[in-house]
Amino acid sequence: MKFQEFNITTPLYNALMDNGFVEATPIQQKVFPVVMSGRDVVGIAQTGTGKTIAYLLPCIKMWKYSGNGLPQILIMVPTRELVLQVVEQVNKLTSYMNVVTLGIFGGVNTKPQLVAIANGVDVLVATPGRLFDLALTGVLRLKQIKKLIIDEVDEMLNLGFRPQLTSIFELLPPKRQNLMFSATITQDIEDLTTDFFNNPIKIEAAPTGTPLENIKQIGYELPNFYTKINFLIKLLNNKVDLKKVLIFVSTKKLADDVYELIQTNFPNQLGVIHSNKAQNNRFNSVRNFNAGACRILIATDIMARGIDITDISHVINFDFPDSPENYMHRIGRTGRADKEGIAITFILEKDAEYREAAETLMNVQIPIEDLPEDLDFSKELTEDEKPKVHMINYLDKLPKKAPSGPAFHTKLAKNVKTNSKVPHKELMMIKYGKKKTRGQKKTK
Repeated sequence: MKFQEFNITTPLYNALMDNGFVEATPIQQKVFPVVMSGRDVVGIAQTGTGKTIAYLLPCIKMWKYSGNGLPQILIMVPTRELVLQVVEQVNKLTSYMNVVTLGIFGGVNTKPQLVAIANGVDVLVATPGRLFDLALTGVLRLKQIKKLIIDEVDEMLNLGFRPQLTSIFELLPPKRQNLMFSATITQDIEDLTTDFFNNPIKIEAAPTGTPLENIKQIGYELPNFYTKINFLIKLLNNKVDLKKVLIFVSTKKLADDVYELIQTNFPNQLGVIHSNKAQNNRFNSVRNFNAGACRILIATDIMARGIDITDISHVINFDFPDSPENYMHRIGRTGRADKEGIAITFILEKDAEYREAAETLMNVQIPIEDLPEDLDFSKELTEDEKPKVHMINYLDKLPKKAPSGPAFHTKLAKNVKTNSKVPHKELMMIKYGKKKTRGQKKTK
């Protein structure tokens, strides 16, 4: 279905054509009429299926100029990078319209954001934490919000934003349309929609657990961390096939460790992003990777939700994620826009449970390929991989303690004190050798 078949305005249609959006994806086709009807929506779609355009297109079409400078459309996303990307997408769609869009997020000075809000905003894109902080100042007023969109809500809840979400709901007008989009639906999300949504319609496209057909999955069984490093270097040396590689790791420390170990092999080709990196560093890394200035980018799962980069030839899972949904998010970064992609996963023996969970969710087995014969198998182990030595207790039972006596002892005789009162006359006799009178008068 093409966008020209949608009942959209000429400015919106022209903006779509300018940006090369001709045919609508399944989620876009299903969401548009339901949102236009005014119903609340819970959209379930994998990464790369066009969720952003799916909720932006109908909301912007229904937007009307108010003149009061208060935001009418509120979009909440979990990361700073995603804020910038959604703002960019809104600006593209409204290039022929007089719509003011603002993105706000934490980690920067609040004063410029407050000034921008005071100057008037139509579409507000924000992370929950900074949004709630600015709402408490009184400068940001949410009483005119007509459309609330929460994107990547599952990751938002994983990051601990539920208290902020609940508080923000209480600041919004009761008469509004709620839209929620996610790649997965958990019990927490179900509870959230039950409490704050009005009988939402669930729309599903590319259900979770169904990998995109144009992603080729490959697994390699490796013995330890340093062998994985050696194999990673060997793979990345193939510059012809691995043109644009996104490497996923589970922790920030692991991201830094992998970067340090392979950077000398790939000078000026490598970038790394995680939440501990400075904001400018993260933006520059993503910008360079997107522009092709660097060929390899190492990222954590949280940061994966905040980057939208096209033409990724390979995704490499340096470690197996403990959540099957995260595995789906990772591999979904390649094979987008009808292009083929390859997802390579390094699998340790301890990953068997995680692998089985991912395969069960996808209903697809991850094919395992043989390792190259010339691979350097390292015998060096990390502290976590080293076998733990357990001390043997040769004593069946601890020896019994000697019986203890009372917590006090009897005083010696010389230290024993008795309360005895000696008459004064006797004291005088002892002291003077005779009775001592007190000057009593003599009587005849």
